Amino acid sequence: MSRAHIADLVHRYADAVVRRDEAQWAATWAATATWELAPGWRVEGRDEIVDLWNRAMDGFAAVVQTVSNGTAELDEEAGTGTGRWYVSEHWKRTDGTGGILLAYYDDEYVRTDGEWSFAARALTAQYNGPADLSGDFLNAWG
Repeated sequence: MSRAHIADLVHRYADAVVRRDEAQWAATWAATATWELAPGWRVEGRDEIVDLWNRAMDGFAAVVQTVSNGTAELDEEAGTGTGRWYVSEHWKRTDGTGGILLAYYDDEYVRTDGEWSFAARALTAQYNGPADLSGDFLNAWG
């Protein structure tokens, strides 16, 4: 049953991005979580994570994030787990430029008071640029 809860967690996260729903997005994170957006760019603690997210979202006029395939391995007894979920974003910045992000998140999960949340998310961008894929593309093996 918890695998379904993790899928729901990931989809609630993406839904909150699309609607820029701060409360819903913040609720997906554990209080002591970490969020890594690139090597060396790591934020710790829900409050700091939400603050960074709000500043980043200020630069977008619109974002549509979709979740495709993903995995989750859970230790039900310990209330922890790990997973990987692939996402794509179509975005338009406030300056009018647009593009896409193709990426995946490596996740750590924790269950607190019966609710699963992100203990950590680390983003690996495979492509972030013009929608015609004319920018640099990093394959998982490249």
